[in-house]
Amino acid sequence: MTTIHVCNHTTAEAVYPFDARCIAKRFRHAAIFGALDALNPGETMRFVNDHDPIPLLQQMQARYGEGVEIAYRQREAAGVIIDFVKR
Repeated sequence: MTTIHVCNHTTAEAVYPFDARCIAKRFRHAAIFGALDALNPGETMRFVNDHDPIPLLQQMQARYGEGVEIAYRQREAAGVIIDFVKR
């Protein structure tokens, strides 16, 4: 007998991992914006990167303004973890 697993990711508290280190640099920003656009209000994208993405954060501020909250969870020379929360 086959068991079918259904994932329901519609809760407002959902946290989705996004590891930018695995994406080719020329596609990163487009992939990040696509993932953010797909979030529902209250959902979080937990972003992992090998450096602090200051230019990306400036682009996000220009594009989303108050619509996305940015919260650093880890900020070290080896990399960062940032929660992007859709408002």
